[in-house]
This record gives sequence, C-alpha cells and structure tokens, in this order.
Amino acid sequence: MVNSSSPSVTAVDLAERLRERREKEPVGNVLLEAAAKGRVTEESLRRLIGTEAHCHTAELVAYGTALARFPHRPAADLFIQLARLVYDAQPKLQACARALGMEGDVLADRWPTEHAAYAFNGTISWLASQGAQAAFALASYTDMQVYFSGCVEAMRRVRESPLDVPRELLDYYDDEAPDALTRLALDVVQDGLDRGDDPEDAVFCARLMEESIGHFWRAAAGTPEGSDV
Repeated sequence: MVNSSSPSVTAVDLAERLRERREKEPVGNVLLEAAAKGRVTEESLRRLIGTEAHCHTAELVAYGTALARFPHRPAADLFIQLARLVYDAQPKLQACARALGMEGDVLADRWPTEHAAYAFNGTISWLASQGAQAAFALASYTDMQVYFSGCVEAMRRVRESPLDVPRELLDYYDDEAPDALTRLALDVVQDGLDRGDDPEDAVFCARLMEESIGHFWRAAAGTPEGSDV
C-alpha cells in the first residue's frame, strides 16, 4: 500500500532535504577540524583504525539482518553489496593496523573504549532490527555520502601535514563512494516509499545516522564530547 499522506515524495526529494539540512545544521567533523589545526597525530590515526574496526563488526551483522527482513529486490541486492564492501575491506584495515604498529587483531580489540566509538554501531544495529526499508536505505545512502567524503578530505589534510602517514592508510581512506551503490540505495528508498514507508521516519533515521558518524570522527580524534578541538 502506498503512503497516501505523501504520495509525491520521492527518494531524491528526501536526499535533497538531508543535503539542505547538512548545509544549514552541519553535524561537523572534529577530526577534520583537528587536522586543519595540525593536531592530528599518529595516535589519532590508530584511533581511527580502531573505531573503524568496531563499525565493521556491527555493519556485517546489520546488513545480514536487513537482508533477512527485506529479502526482495532491490533491497536484498543493496544489503549484499554493502556487506561485501565491508567484508572485502577487512584485510586492508588489518594492513593499516600493522603499518601503524597496532598489535593483535584490530577487529577483535575493544579499543577505543568510549561511547563515541560505539555510537555508529548502536544506530546501525537499531535501524537494522527496527527500521523500515526506506529508513535503513536512506541511512545507508547518508552514510556513504558523509563518511566517504569525510575520509577523502581527512587524507587530503594529513598529506599536507608533516605527519608520516603509512601508504596503507592513504589507500584505504582516499576513496569516493561508489556511484552505482549510492544510486542503488536511493532505488531501495524509493521502493520502500512505494510500499508505504513513512518518508518522515526515513529522514529522521538518516539524520540520526549522520549524527552517529559525527561521533565516529570524535572518537577518532580523541576529543571528549562538549570539548573544543
């Protein structure tokens, strides 16, 4: 059943609303702010890798849960591809950890331990178990829009710093969001809307995802909540 309250709202409309809000009310990226002030250290890079590893674990479970809940096209295709993206990135993340002198299995480590390092995990896990198809897909779209661009900009700034950054880290993070995957995410949002999903709920969940990514950057920078960079 199509949602009769907003029959003309499309996935592209929702993406544009989120973009406009991002411009007016930016969540911010404290890692970029620290880099702009020359305050990114090797410890910051280790924290980035550790926080990333936390996210990988949660993402694989979340995409599997979403696949079980929405096992139809195009949703299933999106969740399979997202899981594959994360799964294929794990050996590269371990290589980054080794290059930074991090001991053991970074994917099994609990460090960093503060709440900000797990905020993304909580959001994506909740969305996977409770969110509608459009909500989860729009959150995934937002994740790709915000995370990848933040990574590229962070690597650009650390390249300009005197910090010696391992090539493995630059290769891992200096990558744009896959165009085909972002388009697929919007297709899944649209399919969810056509099936009756609430567009306002989708926007709420996507913004929540963006805010959780803000915590991800804060954990990487090692900046406590409420403090200045």
